Amino acid sequence: MASRVILNAKQMQKTLERLASQVWEQTAETETPALIGIQRRGVDLAARMQKMLEDKTGQEIRLGKLDINLYRDDWTKMTSTPVINSTKIPFSVDGKILILVDDVLYTGRTIRSALDALLDFGRPGCIKLLVLIDRGHRELPIHADFVGKKVNTSQKEQVDVVLRERDGEDRVLLQEGGD
Repeated sequence: MASRVILNAKQMQKTLERLASQVWEQTAETETPALIGIQRRGVDLAARMQKMLEDKTGQEIRLGKLDINLYRDDWTKMTSTPVINSTKIPFSVDGKILILVDDVLYTGRTIRSALDALLDFGRPGCIKLLVLIDRGHRELPIHADFVGKKVNTSQKEQVDVVLRERDGEDRVLLQEGGD
């Protein structure tokens, strides 16, 4: 399977810095937002965003992590048991501005699951979505408020986000699918 680099490490860093600036610009007039990363790579990206926002503002930015596996609409059709990761939201979400963070936005089903999971924790004042890559092909009416890079893909292609926290390096790859 052939692949090409969509973002290298330097481009990913610049993209995340731009996203942090956009988040702050759009939320600075209101309450300081909290970040909620979707397991697994969304958690890593949210932690990076937290540090960038804290460095930029000098304010503490709350961080949570969310596992959505039991909220998926396809888990009963899976051939293997889903791997359950941890959910940890060490603050009340009631009335808060939440920035939901994920690596790739595709059909919208992961985000729908995340919204269902988040609402079990309370009623946020506002939830905004931040994604590193938006690859299109939505099946649900979901859009991102903050997008690092929009990439036009075919249904046969796959976007892989490689992160130093899990994979030892940073890059985003477009994997070309076969027939």
